[in-house]
Amino acid sequence: MQKGRLLSWPTPPLQWVGHTDSITSICSSPNGYHIVTGSSDKTIRIWDVETGAAVSNPLKGHTDRVQSVAYSPDGRHITSGSRDRSIRIWDAETGGAVGKPLEGHTSAVWSVAYPPNGWHIISGSEDRTIRIWDAETGAAIGKPLVGHTDDVYSVAYSPNGQNITSGSRDNTIRIWDAETGTAVGTPLKGHTDFVWSVVYTPDGRHIISGSDDTTIRVWDAKTGAPVGKPLEGHTRRVWSVACSPNGQHIISGSGDRTIRIWNAETGAAIGTCILFLTLPTVNTSSLELVTGTFGSGMPGLVLRLAML
Repeated sequence: MQKGRLLSWPTPPLQWVGHTDSITSICSSPNGYHIVTGSSDKTIRIWDVETGAAVSNPLKGHTDRVQSVAYSPDGRHITSGSRDRSIRIWDAETGGAVGKPLEGHTSAVWSVAYPPNGWHIISGSEDRTIRIWDAETGAAIGKPLVGHTDDVYSVAYSPNGQNITSGSRDNTIRIWDAETGTAVGTPLKGHTDFVWSVVYTPDGRHIISGSDDTTIRVWDAKTGAPVGKPLEGHTRRVWSVACSPNGQHIISGSGDRTIRIWNAETGAAIGTCILFLTLPTVNTSSLELVTGTFGSGMPGLVLRLAML
């Protein structure tokens, strides 16, 4: 990808066609061979990265929009969170449901994630709590993590699995002890609007957040202090943030329909508008999000499209 260049394709190199409603979440498999998508059509689909072909029939079971999908670190399972208040676990090879739905949240589930060892699943919900689940049995572990005063939109584990971070509609980020469920320090404050996405850098030293206030912020994961100034350039809400595997770059996806890449050390934007997509196969008037994540083992970027 050339710095500072605006890239636009009338037709994407690959089109994954199958969902009957907006795609709300995407995740690449650990080996990079497959992509899983969650949709407002209440299904999950698995795709071959090379061909764009569906690998199996749609994974059905949720009764409302699927808002988050995640692969287990070993690639054997897929976990999904839905507006139907449940979390489901699926066999990544067969597409079959694994066990019963994980139930306990009293409102929509916005985000699900695995720790590096894959033993647990965490979920963030509109009920303002984070829950921890046993990935093998589906049993709830301990009490819900309570502290946010509004919807929890994003959750992530630290690379060493010792901490959890969460972003909320209450404009704050919180850090939690993954073993005890207790809050670590005070809320990270600085954003002036909803926090939609949080992620750790690969070395675990920093937390990156994207917000409705159009900015990206970097925080010291140990002290909670902001690192440098906010990353500014997007003109609408920042829906999603990610960090490159080597930790050198931050990528952000926004409601302004751009993807931006930033120097993680200096916070400087690399170019002005990195990527703009026009997809004739979808209703672009309702295309709110174009974002990307770096998939381990995947060539280039995995693009996530969401129409909200």
